[in-house]
Amino acid sequence: MNLNVMDPKFIVLAAVAILIIAVLGWLYVRKRRSTTADLRQKFGPEYERAVQKHGSERKAEAKLANRRARVEKLNIRDLDPMERERFSKQWESVQSRFVDSPRGAVAEADDLVSALMKTRGYPVSDFDQRAADISVDHPRVVDNYRSAHEIALKDGASTEDLRTAMIHYRSLCEELMQVPTIVEKKDVA
Repeated sequence: MNLNVMDPKFIVLAAVAILIIAVLGWLYVRKRRSTTADLRQKFGPEYERAVQKHGSERKAEAKLANRRARVEKLNIRDLDPMERERFSKQWESVQSRFVDSPRGAVAEADDLVSALMKTRGYPVSDFDQRAADISVDHPRVVDNYRSAHEIALKDGASTEDLRTAMIHYRSLCEELMQVPTIVEKKDVA
């Protein structure tokens, strides 16, 4: 077949190919922006932390998407009312011991958070994995959890640091013990 670049059929074919490539490029960019917006909205500050840690949005987004897929496979459940009450009383007990033993109370708070997470269905073997898993459903408090855990492990933490850790643990406990909101599906007529 002899192709002449000035042949109208060739020009139309080239224009269609360029148009298809442009549309596919536009769809790709639109999808990437949508994915980025979705992950930013879902993970909040954790999104920026992941970008900083992994060095690029693309790598961070892949890691966050993997996290979300991993957590979706877990059997995370809400607490039943009796469990919620038991954990609430345990938290009050831990908190009341802070005045007499700040370091001991922080260690107990760390243990209580682990027990609470385990009861809800989160794997609790590795702290970094626990924090990553929590970030999927509770992205607004995961930094608090990391900070509190770091303080709990720190030798020579001041009483003020320990108080900050307790506040951080409390925010995570409150999130994990929340009563689920029931979303009713309405028929659209």
